[in-house]
Amino acid sequence: MIRLGLCCIFVNAPIRFRRTTAAHQAKFGRTEQLRNLAALCMHNAQELFKALTYCHDHEIGAFRINSQILPLYTHPSQGYQIKDLPGSNDIVDAYLQCGNFARRHDIRTSFHPDQFVVIASPRPEVRKKSVEELLYQAKVADWVGADVINLHAGGSYGDKSANLKRLVSVIQSLPASIFSRLTLENDDRTYSPADLLSVCREVGIPLVYDVHHHRCLPDTLSVEAATNEALETWNREPLFHISSPLHRSSETVDRRHADTIEVGDLPETWRTLDITVDVEAKAKELAVEKLYNDLKR
Repeated sequence: MIRLGLCCIFVNAPIRFRRTTAAHQAKFGRTEQLRNLAALCMHNAQELFKALTYCHDHEIGAFRINSQILPLYTHPSQGYQIKDLPGSNDIVDAYLQCGNFARRHDIRTSFHPDQFVVIASPRPEVRKKSVEELLYQAKVADWVGADVINLHAGGSYGDKSANLKRLVSVIQSLPASIFSRLTLENDDRTYSPADLLSVCREVGIPLVYDVHHHRCLPDTLSVEAATNEALETWNREPLFHISSPLHRSSETVDRRHADTIEVGDLPETWRTLDITVDVEAKAKELAVEKLYNDLKR
């Protein structure tokens, strides 16, 4: 059966993750900065526990964790190691409790790093910074039991073939903590499922198939064929993405996401599969619950 997933934040439920900016933190001395960051990290751990509890109570089977769950962790001037924070052991323990809760109630967790994480960038400094960000997310993933860190392939940089070769090389050099969780996702502008499936097969990582992106950027594969080929890349429960276009047109597919999911946008071929489907919709938990009820009907 389908396990529906909620992405990062809530619109109605009183669960709020907090962030900060480097500019704000620069107003304080380093001791005060670390005290502020420790409070934010603990707050976010407590909110993550609430988020997982909400998922359990509302039959939501997966939760995508925001990449800034530890705010500014890899920032060049305001960054830190978890051991630098006052009460670091308590903070880590709070995240471990989230992981224990998720495992006990079979709630799958994942990460989807921000757009600045581009491991195949032609610029070495961007690749280096991207790997640092992935190492941080892999650390938190280990605490909470997340089995997916999902990436896009980036731009074409004038030569799509060369970029894909560079992507293969970088992926093959990644440490195990990242590689064991890494997935690639087709996007809506540059890399279709057909582009990425060969990479996934070559390096041995899964494809997160986004059907809305595929409808925006079609290739030689049908939805059914792309689904089947993506399934074959997984050595654990597959994870796919669903969204509905904000506006519908007979000529183009609107890349923007609607508030909720039209149940007809979920491929028929998915409905009998044992998969996770992250619901990418503006109404967040309300959209997940609506789709869940529509599928039951």
